[in-house]
Amino acid sequence: MADTRQALVDAARTLFTEQGYAATGTEEIVAAARVTRGALYHHFHDKSDLFRAVMEQIAREVAEHLIDAELARPAAPSQPPANAWDEVRDGLRAFLDLCVVTDDFQRIVLVEGPAVLGHEAWDDLVARHGSNLLAEWLSRAVKQGRIAPLPIEPLTRLLIAMISESSLYIARAADRPAARAAMGTVLDRLLHGLELPRER
Repeated sequence: MADTRQALVDAARTLFTEQGYAATGTEEIVAAARVTRGALYHHFHDKSDLFRAVMEQIAREVAEHLIDAELARPAAPSQPPANAWDEVRDGLRAFLDLCVVTDDFQRIVLVEGPAVLGHEAWDDLVARHGSNLLAEWLSRAVKQGRIAPLPIEPLTRLLIAMISESSLYIARAADRPAARAAMGTVLDRLLHGLELPRER
């Protein structure tokens, strides 16, 4: 049963990315997954419920990728652990790198997600797989004296909006690596404006 469910999610993920939610029929999904229509409705209430599962899987994968990228950061034995602000900046850089090679996150999570699920459900999913982690890092960065003491919730939402627009800009570019480099430069400059001077 788990294999059948995953086959449906995988097939839907491909079709939603290539065609969009509205243009993808359930008949196409079950044919691509090589299962029966009854299997689809055994695992999901309807097409939007399947879409939610696809979006959740993608959002979770991206969050895990960013966490893994942070854990894999090389550090010299004498070097202190990375502070929260370094984690934020490294996480954003890893995300921009990911945007060069992916299409499903942009199409399904950013473009289709709010329209299909509604903004409240979309916000809840993004909070569970992204913005809550970002808010935690930002709170620690404020406590560590690395960035200005700003209200965390609006700062988090503003950064999420910037990240989303960055992702779409890269995805729509004819030269994605060049777009990623340009966006990285701009984003680094904006983030630098939040930093507090280091104590000597």
